[in-house]
Amino acid sequence: MNNPVYFVAVYFLFVLLLGLYSWFKIKTPSDYYVAGKKARLVSVSGSLLATILGGSAILGTIELSQGVGWAALWFLFCAAFGLFMLAPLAKYVSRYGKFTLSGLLGHFFGERARIISSLVIPLAWLGIVGAQIIAAAKILAGLEIISYSAAAVFAGAVFILYTLFGGQVSILKTDTLQSVLIIAGLVTLVIFASGTPVATSLPELNAGALFNDSFSGIDLVILLLTYSVTFVVGPDIYSRVFCARDEKTATRSILVVAVILVPVSFGLTYLGIYSAHTGSSEIMSFARHLLPGWFYGLFIAALLSAVMSSADTTLLTSSLILSELFYSDMENKRAFRLTRTLIVVLGILSIVIALFVTSILQSLLLALTFFSGAFAVPMLAGLLRRRIVIKQITAAMLAGGFTALAGKIVTIGNNQLAGNIIILSAFLINAGLLFIPFVSKERNR
Repeated sequence: MNNPVYFVAVYFLFVLLLGLYSWFKIKTPSDYYVAGKKARLVSVSGSLLATILGGSAILGTIELSQGVGWAALWFLFCAAFGLFMLAPLAKYVSRYGKFTLSGLLGHFFGERARIISSLVIPLAWLGIVGAQIIAAAKILAGLEIISYSAAAVFAGAVFILYTLFGGQVSILKTDTLQSVLIIAGLVTLVIFASGTPVATSLPELNAGALFNDSFSGIDLVILLLTYSVTFVVGPDIYSRVFCARDEKTATRSILVVAVILVPVSFGLTYLGIYSAHTGSSEIMSFARHLLPGWFYGLFIAALLSAVMSSADTTLLTSSLILSELFYSDMENKRAFRLTRTLIVVLGILSIVIALFVTSILQSLLLALTFFSGAFAVPMLAGLLRRRIVIKQITAAMLAGGFTALAGKIVTIGNNQLAGNIIILSAFLINAGLLFIPFVSKERNR
């Protein structure tokens, strides 16, 4: 029973059965979309933490720390910073929103903003779901019983079925347990790693280690703009807020998770640096040598929990947002059926992405950069009730999103400085189009 394959099989069977059980508990579309908006502090906090600590965050942080060392702490620090910024705004998200971020944009800026965001957000979020499938495929392939391609197809199919069956009802049921599994697994791995001879030779953590040739101050600014803001205006984050029973629960849950992310960042970065010094680039490889057989199986289940909790939330949110293009009343039974159909369609497209893009961090940051360039400024302006030029909002979203995406592609092409300048200009272009009227009042008359 020490074979980790047994743990993986039991885990996947468990989540599929739970999804099927939740199918019979769903009475209304609202149950499926936001679990009836009845979730309490523990459920919302657990689900939010599990969603953030998806495989892309865990494996992505480890991947980053292998290259930049302790500077990788900034990755989840930026996530926590974004949540701290969201906390005082959460009451407005809960008050004005219902099911999706695009619906909230429509409330602030009208039908045109809702339509454009309903088109763009699911497109960007395909990369996020793809990143989770990449992570799951790497975990399964690390067991050496299945190829990466087959693992991507299998994991994607499980994600699709689980989300299709249970919606938010099943997601909230499992996410708190998954959060406990994730944290317990990471803490155990850190304890075992710190007790090895390799631990004594790791670089020290000091102020000078937070920046280096591979991660500069400008890189931190870009990370704040393209990553932190997605926790202030992210559709997957808002989906947790919409499930909260009241505004106070939403705010407290966000603060709880923001605090937890700080020590988690230290643990993940430590593991990444440790793995780089042992020559094992994959977490699966060094975990296998550190942990007892049975505990290694539980650790694999914890990693898959991380991936699952982020993938299902993102997939459901994307499908729900896209459905709003066709139905303004999401309580409509046809809208409900369309949402479930889109879960299958978007899930399959995400599997295709995972088959061709195998870098978790690259897939994640491409999607987040595009999203933040398009929606960060408009959403913050709406929540803060700032006056903007409504007629220019479509141009602002598209110009900001595609300019930021172009900048990220340039940085991937090893032109870091030029790419970062383009990304920064995306936010300036977006803000300029939103706040500066280009048509004179006389002409408008």
